[in-house]
Amino acid sequence: MVDESQLRDDEPLLPDYAGACVTNVMPTLLEPPEVWPSWFPAAVAEADQILFLVLDGLGWDQLHKRASIAPTMSAMTGDAILTVAPSTTSTAMTSITTGMTPGEHGVMGYRMAVDGQVLNVLRWSVAGQDQRAGIPPEKLQPGTAFLGHRPAVITRADFRSSGFTAAHLDGVRFNGYRVTSTLVMEARRLLRGGEPFVYAYYEGIDKVAHEFGLGDHYDAELGYVDRLVADLMAVLPPQAALVITADHGQLHVGDNLITPAREVLEQVSFQSGEGRFRWFHARPGRADALLDAARRWHRDDAWVVTRDETIDGGWFGPTVADQARRRLGDVALVAKGTVAFVDPDDGGPFELVSRHGSLTSAEMRVPLLAHLA
Repeated sequence: MVDESQLRDDEPLLPDYAGACVTNVMPTLLEPPEVWPSWFPAAVAEADQILFLVLDGLGWDQLHKRASIAPTMSAMTGDAILTVAPSTTSTAMTSITTGMTPGEHGVMGYRMAVDGQVLNVLRWSVAGQDQRAGIPPEKLQPGTAFLGHRPAVITRADFRSSGFTAAHLDGVRFNGYRVTSTLVMEARRLLRGGEPFVYAYYEGIDKVAHEFGLGDHYDAELGYVDRLVADLMAVLPPQAALVITADHGQLHVGDNLITPAREVLEQVSFQSGEGRFRWFHARPGRADALLDAARRWHRDDAWVVTRDETIDGGWFGPTVADQARRRLGDVALVAKGTVAFVDPDDGGPFELVSRHGSLTSAEMRVPLLAHLA
């Protein structure tokens, strides 16, 4: 088996926004084109009902290497597609539910600059303080969830009132679950009630990978999720399809943490992003000095890029709205290999073992799988 702690990509793997990308999955399911995309499992075109399951944190590379642990998913039809940049939940989930590129919807990362503050999008907080009143989540991005179709959505019950839920799932018909058996029962109820399209979300793989890495705990969780998938298959009505994708993959980083060089931080007003896609916001007049220092000290461990280079390179899609552009920093360290860049203001209840956000194969490639009952 490949040692995932030693993986390293020579070039960033950029999203294919015009083709096999998570941005195009939901629009294909809800408003199918006349010609079915070649990258999409063809059997889904025959389905009368769709159960669309997003498994947070399940990368194609990790699944493919563990096929024996996940026999149900491994037997499904489909292949790898690409997620968005950065390869992080807040950005990718917004792209999945709206069908928009990051440059269009403007949710540019896990922690992003909004009106001079750094908003933690998943916690909807600034410096630990709730911002649902100060930064209304329904107004953060212009997209409409599920193209305005208002489908039934199954997700964790305690996500109902979160800011991020309002930002990327506004207007849906919410069905909460507290344990995974309830997720299955809600899917059965909704499909047997005639719902043509049901969206479901499960976050366990991502949580386990972050806390324990890609070892035994991850393998146990993947096996558990495979059994969940089998249970969902068992409740599908005839001619209903289960379609699975993910928002990003994972890399085992452990304690391979890099504190940016003093020469870099001297040029920085504040940081945003996350450990594997770290944005530096330059002090006034210091953008050029920041870029020079970042390339001098960190080019071996990161793709060191400017805001304009990422935009001109199509990292966030062919169009980047002014609002989205303003949320980016001046220079980014986009991690190569298995390292992460430390920001003292970016922390949580435990030290992350596996991470994502960068543009490596392990983070960017996600499954697109289907099963027709």
